[in-house]
Order: sequence, then C-alpha cells, then structure tokens
Amino acid sequence: MTVLQGILLGLLQGLTEFLPVSSSGHLALAEHFFSIESPGVAFEVYVHFGTAVAVIVFFRRRVASILVAIARWAVRLQHDADELRLAAHLIVGTVPAAAIGYFLAPKVERAFDNPVLVSILLIVTGFILWFSGKLFPGTKSRTTLLDAVAIGAAQALAILPGISRSGSTVTAGLAVGLDRKAAAEFAFLLSVPVILGAAAVSFRDALEVGTTSGPALALGTLAAFVSAIPAIYVLLKAVTAGKLANFAYYCWIVGALSLAFILTR
Repeated sequence: MTVLQGILLGLLQGLTEFLPVSSSGHLALAEHFFSIESPGVAFEVYVHFGTAVAVIVFFRRRVASILVAIARWAVRLQHDADELRLAAHLIVGTVPAAAIGYFLAPKVERAFDNPVLVSILLIVTGFILWFSGKLFPGTKSRTTLLDAVAIGAAQALAILPGISRSGSTVTAGLAVGLDRKAAAEFAFLLSVPVILGAAAVSFRDALEVGTTSGPALALGTLAAFVSAIPAIYVLLKAVTAGKLANFAYYCWIVGALSLAFILTR
C-alpha cells in the first residue's frame, strides 16, 4: 500500500467510522472496486486507534470525569455515583460486541471478502437509520442497566461490515427512551472500549504480519484522527436535530449501486 492510499483509506475510515454509513463497509467496497490490496491487520489497528483517540479528545471532559471517578472510588476517596454508574454501563454494553468478536472472528473476517453481502448490509443500515426517524426522542438523560445491554447488542451487530456502529447504537438509544443528546453521547463513549479492545487483541498479529510501510501507517492514522473529529461533530448535530434518518438515502444509494455493479459485471 502506498502512502497516498494510506492517507485516503485513513480519511475514509475517520469519516465513516462515526457518520452512520459503516466504515468497515466503505473500506471493504473501496478495496474491491479500486483493486487496493488489503492494508493488513497493522493498518486496521492503527487507523481504529486514531478514531478512538478522536472520541477521547472530543469528549475529553466527560472521559476525564469518568476516569477520575473510578480512580477515587478505587482508593476510597470519593464515591461519584453518576460517573461510576456510567462506567459500569459502558462495561456492560461492551460485553456483547467483545463476545461476538471473540467467538465469531473468523466468520466476521470472511464477510469482509464478500462485497455482495457488504452492499446488502449497507441497505439494511439505511433501514435502521430510516427507523430512527420514526422514533420520538425519549426523556431519559441516563441509561439503565437494561438500556446498556440493548445498546451493546446493537453495537455487536455492527461488527458485520456494512452495518453502521454509530447508526445502530444511536437508534437503539432512542428506542430505549433516551433523549437525543444522551443517546449520541453514550453511543460515542461505548465505541471507545470496543475499538481499543479490538486494537489490543489484534496488536500482536499486527506486529507479526504487518506489511504496511511506516509512513503509510503514520499518515493513515493521522488522517483517520483528523477526519473523525468533524465526523463526530456532524453526527452530533444530526442526532440532536433529528436528522439521523437523512443518512438512510445515502446508504440505500451506495448499497444499491454497488450491488448492481457487482451483479452485472
């Protein structure tokens, strides 16, 4: 993979990781249609790390307050019930995706090599987003334990390429009665442990089989980080304005066009 390809794939990863259009689906289709050799595990680990850092930077105050609350609880200095509750719910919400990733990793990886399936799942994402527009925002500003399980299950489905993580989790948050701001914030915060966990699990493999050049890795990661920041901002604005469903049309068009092209070649 060239440096330019690394930058372009990094930009694509950063933009589509948080816009509700499936980063994994876009990367899989880009590699298929433009005959780009798979960048390998190392590149995937690094660009996902870049997007996770973008979330941490964007929500730095909330992340810091959660970490401080955990640290104070650990040394028994102070008990911040709200922040500890949120931390516990993020852990619980991470379990479904971690379990599916651990037990079904080989099958999920094979799905990336099936552009027809990816195209169909992009269309499915469109319907998920369209459904979000039919939901009235709730009044809850905080998750319950059952809410965390439901949103975590939605995130687990997004392991499949073509299913949007952000779109699925925000829609699930709205479905359990969260208000728009709370649904979006929990969805973003929930992405951090999953992305970092997947990167940590794959890190050894990345060292062993990584063939991507250092400059391509570094610039691709930077591109993913830089492009993820405005993507987070745009999605937050779309969710709070009740415009998440507008992305459904994009998913339908891209999914249908790619499917038609593949089947008529």
